[in-house]
Amino acid sequence: MAQIEKIGSKRVVVGAHYGLRDWLAQRATAAIMAIYTIILLGWFFAAHDFSYEGWASIFSVQWMKLATFVTMLAVFYHAWVGIRDIWMDYIKPVGLRLVLQVLTIVWLLGCAGYAAQILWRV
Repeated sequence: MAQIEKIGSKRVVVGAHYGLRDWLAQRATAAIMAIYTIILLGWFFAAHDFSYEGWASIFSVQWMKLATFVTMLAVFYHAWVGIRDIWMDYIKPVGLRLVLQVLTIVWLLGCAGYAAQILWRV
């Protein structure tokens, strides 16, 4: 039998292989944010007191604090996936990319800490 000739080289795919996991994470965090937005809009339109006290009373309920914090974590993870992909796609020097990623992580963790501080002060 004749041997089959292979034409061209075998393609080696390289990269971080985050594709499907990140796509699912972006959709899941977006769904969390959408559900929270609907809850918040419903609560807002049902409210009769449009003052600081009325707004603060929304977040004085423990489950709303928890829902808000979970949504904030979803926002931060959503932002991390998007910004990390931007750094990986457009910043080619590895050292600079690493510095930008570390600064992004520090910034997002600081935002999460600040969000928790604000929520549990109310």
